[in-house]
Amino acid sequence: MPGYNLVDEPWLTVRPADGGAPLELGIAELLARAHELEGIAVEFSSQLPAVLRQVLLPVVAHATGAPRTLREKGERLARDGGGFTEDELRAIRTYLDGNRARFDLFDERDPFGQVAGLRTAKDETKGAAALVATAASGNNVPLFASRTDADPLDLTPAQAAHWLVHAHCWDTAAIKTGVVGDDQVKAGKTTGNPTGPLGQLGVIVPMGRTLYETLLLNLPVTPTSAEGIPQWLRGPHSPAWKPRGAESLLDLWTWQARRIRLIPHEDETGRLKVARVVISAGDRLTPMFEREPHTAWTFTAPAKKSASVRPERRPRRHTQGKAAWRGLEALLSATRQGPEGAFETSVLLDEISGLWEIGSLDADYPLQVETFGMVYGTQSAVVEDVIHDSIPLSLLALRQDSEAHDLLLDVAEQAEQLARAVNNLSADLRRAAGTDPIPWDKGQRPGELLLHVLDPLVRRLLAGVRGAGGDEDVLHRGRLAWEQVAHRRAREAADALLLAAPASTFGGRSVEQPGKAGKKLTYSLGTAGANFRRQLDEILPRYADVRKQVAAARLAETGPDYDFEADPGVDFDH
Repeated sequence: MPGYNLVDEPWLTVRPADGGAPLELGIAELLARAHELEGIAVEFSSQLPAVLRQVLLPVVAHATGAPRTLREKGERLARDGGGFTEDELRAIRTYLDGNRARFDLFDERDPFGQVAGLRTAKDETKGAAALVATAASGNNVPLFASRTDADPLDLTPAQAAHWLVHAHCWDTAAIKTGVVGDDQVKAGKTTGNPTGPLGQLGVIVPMGRTLYETLLLNLPVTPTSAEGIPQWLRGPHSPAWKPRGAESLLDLWTWQARRIRLIPHEDETGRLKVARVVISAGDRLTPMFEREPHTAWTFTAPAKKSASVRPERRPRRHTQGKAAWRGLEALLSATRQGPEGAFETSVLLDEISGLWEIGSLDADYPLQVETFGMVYGTQSAVVEDVIHDSIPLSLLALRQDSEAHDLLLDVAEQAEQLARAVNNLSADLRRAAGTDPIPWDKGQRPGELLLHVLDPLVRRLLAGVRGAGGDEDVLHRGRLAWEQVAHRRAREAADALLLAAPASTFGGRSVEQPGKAGKKLTYSLGTAGANFRRQLDEILPRYADVRKQVAAARLAETGPDYDFEADPGVDFDH
């Protein structure tokens, strides 16, 4: 059976920085041309961090060394030519040539990311769909799947390589097939398997202007002793596995969360395909690596309060259905106390802030932050949803003492408050009509629809703040423009609710307050609308102040017939 070496075979699709047609490259050529490429294109979004962590970042770090200091990282980012030096490229080529056999996907002795000869007691195999998160396989049946578990799935070697590293990072939990050589197998299976390591994180990946910059931005400052070795230098792997902690950064990045064997065959045209696989239990990461660079952190209070017990530090996971900007309080905080507890941003974003401070990156550097997460269901044994988002982020906003930082946090909180205000209006109108409010965990509440409408406005603001480069006048005008448009969209959402309210809400309804005998609250369309307008002015105070100033001037011009509430408002240049 012919081999398929990831060093040379064109298994990675990339986008040229000049906007040309996509290219397909192997590891060696991709790294040699990293400064000419915008980034990697993948079939499934969560494959991107898997390819970076399992392959590209470890190769670069082990061949050229991770940056030892923040200043060294900055110098490598800011150098002329925007790519690897000739010495670094020579080191990468030497490294790949010296370890070429270890990158062969179908090597008989030590196939990349796999265990040679891995088999069950009865030599059973599974269809390649077991490797693919989006394919129907066993209990993992995506909603509206176009194929069933019985349909054969032939993967090209390139596709198999992507799904192989994806499984090591994101695979589902629960029962795994027992294999020969695993002394922890019981009744032909292993139980208690956790998800892949990235499935336990809210993954954060900073992106630069080129693939070279992205690689450097994702290489944390690492002392030589902490760098370690990748999995391909630990092999050949055996079917046996154990719970253990990651020994180093490269051990973490190339973690073998599963024992896998791809079974290749040649189709009728002689092309190499993968239709059958063996997947079993792999090493269990315990505890979480303290310096995991691709996540933010949450500190939670211990169950039993004690001066000697420190808050627990846990990876902060992304929330299904929430845009990345709705979690800015964690992304922008070296350490910050919030309503849900204390937060700490990722190591990488903290270092990017430091790179601006030492002058290695400009204030208007076009940083893009991509977030990834996996939503599992039924004891984490199936994939229910994949979380992926991308937002522009200002480097200045990563500093807690900057105007940009305060502005972005304020805008994110204002959007949430506007959604709550619309939900409160809906609840008051429903009470006035004699019905109960929509439960927070059931149905589609109107505040969520407003957040959907505000989403492109917030993203436009994020890009504007990034491009402002700290210009306080631009930031001030941007804040006012945001409040004006947000006010307009919130009023439109409220008007839709008020217009749909039944006639009975005009008279209203009195409701006894819980726990306060004899005391009643009256809900009506008029009071609901007045309360909403008051909340609107409290949430968007700058626009409210300007609007009142303009209204006072117009009142002086037009006299007592001026209708403040009917005024369309103030237009800003945005």
